[in-house]
Amino acid sequence: MKRQKRDRFQRAYVHGYKAGLSGRSRDDCPSQDINLREYWMSGWREGRGDQWSGMTGVSGIHKNPMVL
Repeated sequence: MKRQKRDRFQRAYVHGYKAGLSGRSRDDCPSQDINLREYWMSGWREGRGDQWSGMTGVSGIHKNPMVL
């Protein structure tokens, strides 16, 4: 059975979330496309907020289950 490709914007958000959660800089955004960058940055912001709240590792799984 074929796997359906995920949306590019969803992938950008998830990668941004992971970058923010790991403490990487927002300058590490790989995309120059304004729309993808916007999704990446919103994921990054949420990831940084979760990192500051202490929701890393096992405690953060319930927050965003699609990010593993």
